[in-house]
Amino acid sequence: MAAIGLSPAGFPMAPSQEVWDALTPEERARVVDALPNEVTDAEIAMPEGDRHFQAKTRALDTLRGYFARQRRRIYLAAELPIYYPAEPRFAPDLLAVLEVEDHLRDKWVVSAEGKGLDWVLEVHVGGDRKKDAERNVARYARLGIPEYFLYDRARNQLFAHRLSAPGSYTPIVPQRGRYESRVLGLEVEVARDRLRFFAGTAMLLESDELIVRLEQMLDEVQQRADDEARRREEAEGEIARLREELARLKR
Repeated sequence: MAAIGLSPAGFPMAPSQEVWDALTPEERARVVDALPNEVTDAEIAMPEGDRHFQAKTRALDTLRGYFARQRRRIYLAAELPIYYPAEPRFAPDLLAVLEVEDHLRDKWVVSAEGKGLDWVLEVHVGGDRKKDAERNVARYARLGIPEYFLYDRARNQLFAHRLSAPGSYTPIVPQRGRYESRVLGLEVEVARDRLRFFAGTAMLLESDELIVRLEQMLDEVQQRADDEARRREEAEGEIARLREELARLKR
């Protein structure tokens, strides 16, 4: 399709916004369908094992659970192909877009969706650190992504950037070890071997942790109910004994 170009490396690329605006709705739909739903190994970092996978999926699990409970309109995804107009595609480890419908997507085409990404998290474990710590900082700022967080899992350090001017990031300075994400309305810190998210002073729990917490609460409620039932049974027994004693004395 003529509207789809190629990046300098020879990979499919979304049309410029000017070209997109000139297309009919039917032509736009065909462009979106024609853009691949995956990126190649040559375009992304190679898989980095459990530490990379768990850091990404734990963060996604925590955020999805929290925002679902908040009933907030937000789209979260991991390693989704992203197409900015006339830009080489990429697939960040984790992304968030505010005020859009949360439904299944195979790709994010900025021109079709009507907006770009609001928040990106990359997890670095090994390989070329400059890709995440330098080149992505420049690229995401140029694309106008409001916040970019980098979790260096190998060093167990977190770095965060916020758009301060068009095309320019300013480092987010941590307060008491936590980095504020204005986009998410949360604070983020590294605790031992994972990222932790906070809403105010409350730490957000991962699904496994939440299940354990709810099971503990259920056990406590059940124990109180059992104790109350036992006390009620003992009280009823005592009432019956006193009635018998009263009846005997009245004979």
